[in-house]
Amino acid sequence: MSEFKLPDVGEGLTEAEIVSWKVKVGDVIAINDIVVEIETAKSLVELPSPYAGTVLALMVPEGETVAVGTPIISVGDPNEVVPPAPPSQGEMTIDLSNPRASGGGEGESLVGRNKAEGGSVRRARKGSATPTTQAGASAQMQVQGAFMPGGVEPAEVVEVDEPAVPATSAGPQASADPRVLAKPPVRKLAKELGVNLGACRPSGPNGTVTRADVEAAAGAGTTSYGGSIPSPRPYDVPAGQRETREPIKGVRKMMGAAMVSSAFTIPHVTEWVTLDVTGTMDFVERLRKRREFRDVKVSPLLVLSRAVMLAMRRTPEINSVWDEAAQEVVFKHYVNLGIAAATPRGLVVPNVKDAQDLSLLDLALALNGLSATAREGRTQPAEMAGGTFTITNVGVFGVDAGTPIINPGESAILCFGAIKKQPWVLADEIAIRQVTTLALAFDHRHIDGEKGSRFLSDVAGMLEDPASALLF
Repeated sequence: MSEFKLPDVGEGLTEAEIVSWKVKVGDVIAINDIVVEIETAKSLVELPSPYAGTVLALMVPEGETVAVGTPIISVGDPNEVVPPAPPSQGEMTIDLSNPRASGGGEGESLVGRNKAEGGSVRRARKGSATPTTQAGASAQMQVQGAFMPGGVEPAEVVEVDEPAVPATSAGPQASADPRVLAKPPVRKLAKELGVNLGACRPSGPNGTVTRADVEAAAGAGTTSYGGSIPSPRPYDVPAGQRETREPIKGVRKMMGAAMVSSAFTIPHVTEWVTLDVTGTMDFVERLRKRREFRDVKVSPLLVLSRAVMLAMRRTPEINSVWDEAAQEVVFKHYVNLGIAAATPRGLVVPNVKDAQDLSLLDLALALNGLSATAREGRTQPAEMAGGTFTITNVGVFGVDAGTPIINPGESAILCFGAIKKQPWVLADEIAIRQVTTLALAFDHRHIDGEKGSRFLSDVAGMLEDPASALLF
């Protein structure tokens, strides 16, 4: 027998939350099979098994946070047979493998449990059956006059904690309605965003609601890539309750600690510039019409990203870092361009590695890739490590600008405000132009006002006239 202990999947991580198990007791697994999804202080991570054999025990329940090094799963000999746990007193086990019992297609099976008294549904672990029809995936069992659906999707039985809901009940379904096919992490996300799963348009196999479906219903996503603005998170507050508490953990905990450290160890200076970016908007429209960019999302953020890297050539201090321990300023000859992204789990800052070597098209593809990964909550620790400069786009919220906090390990961060049509003096005339504000925060220990101002002026100049980038 071998015990798989929770590993450190990122530098310095000490704990993680078990989000969802991908296997059940009795499953036979191979080395590198995904067995569990965890949430660390930086991201969601799927862990592969280092052992092959039969799953003997899942040692940590879903939703529990444990320290690195804690045994989480036990794996035995591949030929070992694990007897099923007998139902406890007062429970009944219904075999739905018979189509007459389940109303599903031939060969489909689902075992459900329900308390004989109380009407609550026990958490069903993942099974091995794969439904072949939508009817099979929606097989229902009738217990005490209430219809409890067997929410089945490929290779698993959807976990349900909610009370039974009569099929004839009126009104909208709860956000975790068991009649909707969705994986546990998707249900959790829907609950966090206050999304009614029944209102989502499913796009997954056999009518399964995916993470993207939930985010689309919530109007959520990574806002720093020019996506839609997420709806305010609603709270169901019981009558008379004056406050609600949420545990600080995962990405939000890491973000809070990093921001406190940065704010109190780096002397921040912030400079602002308001500029006419009509030329950039025209350039973006021309790019969108080019054949090579037709299937790529192009936004003003792409032009700003390229301008930042070009401006660094004249002011390399922006892409350096103060090493307090060594009493040195370390100049980076590469740019790992971070893009701050707001996700339902908190702020993450994935970065494009060696962005200075990418063509405009490759940079656009890289930014699109970061957006998709962050939106799905799959940004890995390695994708957030080693950043040298960050852009945060508050403009998608309609905000003009802000005073951003520098990410630890970097020396500057650029805030990109909303682009709005405004009156603008142009050649002694007032015209309607596209206007935005940039705010640059930098480490004043080694970046003085002249260097910060020059960098900001260079970036602004390229946004006002993209053709001026040829001068750099």
